Amino acid sequence: MNNTSSSNSQPIWFKYWFWIFILLLSGTIATSFGAITTLFAPVEPEFITKLLQEFTADILWRKRLPYKLSRPINILVMGTDQVPGIKEDSPDVFEGRSDTLLLVQANPTNKTVSLLSVPRDTKVQIPGIGLAKINEANLYGGPKLVENVLKDTLNNINIDRYVRVNKEAFRELVEQLGGVEVFIPQPMFYVDNTQQFKIDLQAGWQTLNGEQAEQFARFREEVYGDIGRVQRQQVLLKALRSRLTNITVLPRLPQIIRVMQKYVDTNLSFPEMLALISFSLDLDRDDLKMVMLPGRPSSRNEYFTSYWIMDKAGRDRILTQYFDLDKFNYDNIYKKYKNEYKNEISPLENKIAIQNASSHPQVATKFAQYLRNKGFDNVYVVPDWSDKQHLTQVIVQGGYLDSAEVVQKTLGFGNIEPTSTGEISSDLTIRLGEDSINKINLLQKREVEAKVDESNL
Repeated sequence: MNNTSSSNSQPIWFKYWFWIFILLLSGTIATSFGAITTLFAPVEPEFITKLLQEFTADILWRKRLPYKLSRPINILVMGTDQVPGIKEDSPDVFEGRSDTLLLVQANPTNKTVSLLSVPRDTKVQIPGIGLAKINEANLYGGPKLVENVLKDTLNNINIDRYVRVNKEAFRELVEQLGGVEVFIPQPMFYVDNTQQFKIDLQAGWQTLNGEQAEQFARFREEVYGDIGRVQRQQVLLKALRSRLTNITVLPRLPQIIRVMQKYVDTNLSFPEMLALISFSLDLDRDDLKMVMLPGRPSSRNEYFTSYWIMDKAGRDRILTQYFDLDKFNYDNIYKKYKNEYKNEISPLENKIAIQNASSHPQVATKFAQYLRNKGFDNVYVVPDWSDKQHLTQVIVQGGYLDSAEVVQKTLGFGNIEPTSTGEISSDLTIRLGEDSINKINLLQKREVEAKVDESNL
């Protein structure tokens, strides 16, 4: 999973993962598995089939695309809850609460896709309603109200288009794809007698069918609550991307699109869809960056209900690093929230969790001490990751991309993983693989040699 290859060595079909995936992004996220059809919702199935067959067969197809992305495009993606008493073919089927809310940017300038997961419990002000959770906005006013609330929450960031996906697509699409492979770090068991829903998953690597994938997505731990679910959403996103780059899936895409079409509502135009397809041809394996809206859970003394309280300084850092918030706007925001920006920290002050995913029992403790010796003030060891891995990851848990690069340079190794799939309370998580064992011995040897040289001086 950690191996990378140059774009020149990748099969041509790999380069198309984004146009299949950009709005299938919500597909692995709890209730949002139908978004594969959002790129083709206005198109007749016969044309879809012809289009798919043509581009997969012709590697020069890109040259005939008439549309290109001229600037970054921001797409609001929502996975909506089921509305009680509404028939499947009713247009009101998309009017429930948004169980999943994502902001996805396709950026042709730096050829990346950035995804911001917004926890459904995020505290917002909804016009005409007052204080509420952001997942209620779609219920009260549809996609337009969600756009307005999210823009107000995210410093008036431009939202170009929306996609809504009904939760009924969830199991069906996973089954159509032949399942998704994920690592389950711990046993998951939960019974909800009211909704007649049961979760029963064992730890370890598993290929999940539709029902099991829904269980994995919906499981809500007592400790982390909705934030743990957001983290598993990103795990599922990675698993789905891996599944979509499997060449065996491609021949089934026309049928998948036809089956899933009824589950999607979008205002993307067909030319915009073609532009997204064209954009996808320049994407590589590591061009997807995922992050969660920074914040904290509310305390019991603050509100009658639980909220995710957004960290404004962290939000603005995320918008700058991931969504191209321009420097002028950033400076204005800094002035407005300058007292809150006092809490922004340097890389040496980041909360860095060290997690052992190697066969050496002491490597995490040794690396923690090594980083402390290098001036990192807030380093701590967390319980081992139960899945042994070969390569070390620097997971950008809190969205600190610049800090991750500093840590990687200090270590001298490790792949930067731009997701929020590490230790939840950390800013960065270093998940040490087998490659760390020789590295720590070498680093310690160099330190000893450096001290000897100093003493000789």
